[in-house]
Amino acid sequence: MKTILVTGGAGFIGSHLCEELVNHDEVVICLDNLLTGSGKNIAHLATKKNFYFFQHDVCESFKNRKFNQIDEIYHLASPADPNIHSRFSYMSLPFETMQVNSVGTWNMCELALKHNSKLLFTSTSEVYGDPEISPQNEDYRGSVSTVGPRSVYDESKRFGETIVAAFIREKGLDARITRIFNTYGPRMNVDEGRAVVNFIKQALKREPITIYGDGKQTRSFCYISDQVSGQIAAMEKGNTCGEVFNIGNDDEKSILEFAKVIKRLVNSKSKITFSEPLPTDDPRQRKPDISKACKILGWKPIVNLEEGLMETIKYFREQI
Repeated sequence: MKTILVTGGAGFIGSHLCEELVNHDEVVICLDNLLTGSGKNIAHLATKKNFYFFQHDVCESFKNRKFNQIDEIYHLASPADPNIHSRFSYMSLPFETMQVNSVGTWNMCELALKHNSKLLFTSTSEVYGDPEISPQNEDYRGSVSTVGPRSVYDESKRFGETIVAAFIREKGLDARITRIFNTYGPRMNVDEGRAVVNFIKQALKREPITIYGDGKQTRSFCYISDQVSGQIAAMEKGNTCGEVFNIGNDDEKSILEFAKVIKRLVNSKSKITFSEPLPTDDPRQRKPDISKACKILGWKPIVNLEEGLMETIKYFREQI
């Protein structure tokens, strides 16, 4: 039995990760300041004897948090919604986003050294920016604007990777980095502005399904259970210190195709409309090369898009 700290543990991905670790009989300490996370996501874990929740901002001092031995740290804390119209968006929370991925990441590295813990830092596919190659592999250095509206997230995640890499080289930290590609599933915040959330809500309400741009931009959507198993594999499988892994699904679809699949699965009468220009710096293509994760971690996604969407739609029906 290990003691595992999960930052951002009340968020969408974090709560599923906490649940999986609790089910594996690990002792799980969940930290979240609830800026974008929700206590509802972890309410079902509250009665578990091996689950502990602390409302805390990882950018703040840990002097008043006395932890015993911590064996592993999953650092997920960060706003991640790209939609500028959402109050949960990293563009609506620019300073909090930059701080958690820099100061917060530094604090987690220091805490991991103090406890001689293994650390996993969840970065993002957004470090690749609007890519010039496809699929994107871990060696690709990206095409990212340092001053655009998305840079508060893209560049702070890139700097977070730099911090972790420096701690590995200079201080011997046992750490690895995962780059999360588009992920969906139950517990996504219904008030967020991501494409999955918007399309399902609009289809259920029979409102127009609104697409930015011409809908030809592509994404690769990974179901939450596959994402969580990938994160755990990156932490647990072999000697992965210093490694970077893409964790996502390589089934690439255009946003228009994706909207049509959701409309069909909901059996909705909604019309698909093209309402606004593509947002500034929005990537036109996103497809992970996951061959490294498959080879080293023995991991690959197993849930197909329609199966995952049906579970997600079921959740949103209950919420709406």
